[in-house]
Amino acid sequence: MKYSLKQITVFDAVASLESVSAAARKLSMTQSAVSMSLSQLENLLDRPLFIRQGNRLTLSHWGNWLRPKARQLLQDAQQIQFGLHEQHVISGQFKLCSSQTAAEYLLPNLISKIDNDFPELRIDLEVENTEHVVEGLINYDYDLGIIEGRNDDSRLHQEKWIDDHLVVVAAPHHPYANAEKISLAQLEQAKWVLREQGAGTRRIFEGAIHGVLEKLNVWKEYEHVLLLKALVRNGAYLSCLPHITVEQDVAEGKLVIIDTPQLNLQRQLSFVWRNDAGDNPLRDCVLNEARRMSKTL
Repeated sequence: MKYSLKQITVFDAVASLESVSAAARKLSMTQSAVSMSLSQLENLLDRPLFIRQGNRLTLSHWGNWLRPKARQLLQDAQQIQFGLHEQHVISGQFKLCSSQTAAEYLLPNLISKIDNDFPELRIDLEVENTEHVVEGLINYDYDLGIIEGRNDDSRLHQEKWIDDHLVVVAAPHHPYANAEKISLAQLEQAKWVLREQGAGTRRIFEGAIHGVLEKLNVWKEYEHVLLLKALVRNGAYLSCLPHITVEQDVAEGKLVIIDTPQLNLQRQLSFVWRNDAGDNPLRDCVLNEARRMSKTL
């Protein structure tokens, strides 16, 4: 074998960061050592792996071909290292990125279960909206993602985790709270506070109102569900949020669900990963535990 794991590691870091200097900092190497290792790999493979544009390096055709294979090779090497060292098959570091709803209301139980059963599996969790989860997977930043709604990128595989639905909520003092029936015109006249553009919840809501509501009075947009719930509780707003996030507030009388049979607010939470990711026992472990958990929800 002509190339080394160190050269593959350098290639992967430069591909991820698109910068020799940034890769050098990440790997605790000098810039000249990173440049030399990358140049040696390209010479050994007799292919240009990057297109140089000033200080920025973007993957060439051959670099894009090599990237998933390099990632799989590094994952396999990590499994060998941790597996032999810890005498445990399920061990190592795993990068998971989740949309907000799953991260706040479902993942605490899942990660606690995995921590108890597989103590050598370390999950690094990041929380982003659905759009950013997909972008991160495409850019090889994460091993697995959890999104709300549907993924349309053919490079990703999607597997449903649980069914869920959105609800329109208001404060108990809102004029619509005690109405037997709310018309579409009333929904259009209301002030709304919603998740930001790119959030899975927002996409599903906009899909539900498309062709049904002509114009919506969106007063404010925020990333955080807790902030949206507080605004609704304390003001004269409506919002559309996952049922799981408002269930306790409704039970405690802090929020009221507005009946909107005109809107289809069904959705699902799903796992997504790259089609070219190959076998990954850590991913399989997380998925298997999540499947078992879904049967109890």
